[in-house]
Amino acid sequence: MDASARRLGWYLTLGGLLAVIDTTVTVVALPKLVDDLDTNLTTIGWVTSGYALALVAVMPTAAWAIGRFGARRTYLTALLLFTLGSVLAGAAWDVGSLIAFRVLQGLGGGLLNPVGMAVALAAVPPHRRGRMMSLLGLPVLVGPLIGPVLGGLLLDHASWRWIFWINLPVGLLAVLLGRSVLPAADPRRPPVRLDVVGLLLLCPGLALAVFGLSVTGDRGGVVTASVLLPLTLGAALVAAFAWRAGRVRQPLLRLAVLRAPGMAGGAATVAFFAAGYFGSFLIIPAYVQVVRGDSATLAGVIGIPQALTTGLMLQVATRLVDRVSARRVVGLGIATALAGTIARVLVLDADTSYPLLAALGAVIGLGMGATLMPTMTAASRSLPPDDLPSGSTLLTTVSHTSVAVGTALIAAALSWMAGRFASGLGGGGIAAATRLDPLTRAGFAPELAQATRLALAVSAVLLALAWLTSRRLPAAPPSAEAGAAPAEPEVAVNEPVSTAGGADRRPRPPSR
Repeated sequence: MDASARRLGWYLTLGGLLAVIDTTVTVVALPKLVDDLDTNLTTIGWVTSGYALALVAVMPTAAWAIGRFGARRTYLTALLLFTLGSVLAGAAWDVGSLIAFRVLQGLGGGLLNPVGMAVALAAVPPHRRGRMMSLLGLPVLVGPLIGPVLGGLLLDHASWRWIFWINLPVGLLAVLLGRSVLPAADPRRPPVRLDVVGLLLLCPGLALAVFGLSVTGDRGGVVTASVLLPLTLGAALVAAFAWRAGRVRQPLLRLAVLRAPGMAGGAATVAFFAAGYFGSFLIIPAYVQVVRGDSATLAGVIGIPQALTTGLMLQVATRLVDRVSARRVVGLGIATALAGTIARVLVLDADTSYPLLAALGAVIGLGMGATLMPTMTAASRSLPPDDLPSGSTLLTTVSHTSVAVGTALIAAALSWMAGRFASGLGGGGIAAATRLDPLTRAGFAPELAQATRLALAVSAVLLALAWLTSRRLPAAPPSAEAGAAPAEPEVAVNEPVSTAGGADRRPRPPSR
């Protein structure tokens, strides 16, 4: 990459890091928020769920926003909205206002990654996208591990409000830098239409489906009306969106990009891996704070080795897929993460060594670094320049939707398992355990540890499914002639694009 592309890549990691850290920083803060805002754990859970659902809801509009307003303006507006939401969340006066401001944060944060990816991939030729993805992957992979550590430190030494206010100086700096680093908007850009019907089908559909999964553990399982109704309605809306997307001229997401070689297999691999890997993030904090009764900071520190190995392997693997088979790299990465997860399942009990858990986390991190970004790189490599915004938006939407789904599924499994094995808690499960005194909680530690083990096993199953779908990634390495081939036209992210993110290939009348 040349110097300008490298500078752009590093800048986009700054905005991406803000959004990704904020997704996880509240995980360790939930018990403190319950106490300070005088509410219950179920309600306070929407501080995290509301943010995640807002991310999922706004991501499909990224390709349209790029075409309508330009990548530069869209990115900076999203960054300002996210920063404003952070300030307001830190000033929240009750749980309702906090949830509302977290949704505002998510509406801004949800555009940062897909718009940033489209801008970054447009700045480099196809055979150099692995290097760019190595930069873009840093916030996506390392951020969720930094978040709990940062949240724990701020909770133990300051106030929960600072987990939001810390975004203010970084957000303002990113806005100022973006005015000079991001490509300028093209003033000749004609207006494009937003697929409003598609938006009204897909966004509520995804939100309802995730909501249905999130309440499974509290409502007595899947076979209840309060779970089946949102799940069924959400699935129906998403199915209707998919059916309609193939029949309209400018859909919200061009699902036709899934026909590109490796794209469908890559999307499926991203879906299962993101659900299993990121969904399991709540397990270790819950184990450390609830089962063992230790601090939030310690829960975050245990994840540091995992963050380090993820970042190191990411730099190697995203370059490796520019030269060797993506199927081999990603398959080995998933297998490594799966082996580390299974080992954690086998050793987890009421007094498992923390250094052992951290060491196994480092193994999982190695696998993660060789999986998510290399998969996205391989999947997007076959896309023509005009389809890059649509493809990047689709992959990012799949990734974040899967994070929300995986978190809801594993949280529901943990809640159900805790209620079954620790029946002495009166059905309150993990939430009831957080209110126990240390001596009483120690008596329930073996049963709660068993619940966390089995919930973690759900993550292992999802990772195994990711390995199976990764077999559909390209088996051959990238063409050695790619670098010598005639240069492809650069992606003009601010040129006229359809609502799906690809250029409308039909002739357009002159702008009026």
